[in-house]
Amino acid sequence: MKKVIISVLGKDRPGIIAAVTKILFQWDCNVENVSQTILQSEFSGIFIASIPRELTPEDLQNHLRDGMSAMNLHVHVKTLKDSGPNSDYIGLHDGNESFVITTRGPDRKGLVATITGILASYDVNVTNLQAVFKGGDDPDKNIMIYEVDVPSRTDQKSLSAKLQENAEQLGLEIRIQHRNIFEAMNRI
Repeated sequence: MKKVIISVLGKDRPGIIAAVTKILFQWDCNVENVSQTILQSEFSGIFIASIPRELTPEDLQNHLRDGMSAMNLHVHVKTLKDSGPNSDYIGLHDGNESFVITTRGPDRKGLVATITGILASYDVNVTNLQAVFKGGDDPDKNIMIYEVDVPSRTDQKSLSAKLQENAEQLGLEIRIQHRNIFEAMNRI
């Protein structure tokens, strides 16, 4: 079997995941990973699946489009490239550490671009990003949560200082915590 990545976008409604996974099952595919979210009223789903060798990504994309045509969703399927030891990505297995960075403060254009630009300049990979609005239209209640992988070679003091400096310029309160500490403090 080979692996593909499937992205599904469109107006949210009940049954999208059921429709995608039913078609994958019908074509002898195995779902290995799923990440799905709803942003405002829009569904976004990413599936990684193993597919039979004789099934091409293009054919699977057509089967998904045909089977879900009534749902008016955008579907894209592509071959998943190998991310083994020769990959350009430096993953956790190479000594990276996971951190959670939270910002709280007024929403404004360029906020995410500034923070992620700093992270990229230190070769920090953002693995998950969420915006949580807890105060209705009050921009002071805007919370952004960045889950990141920091390479072991990174000067963490320098990274932290740069993030703190820019957060102050943006009027943000920022916290940087090791993932294990964040999870221990935020358990229900």
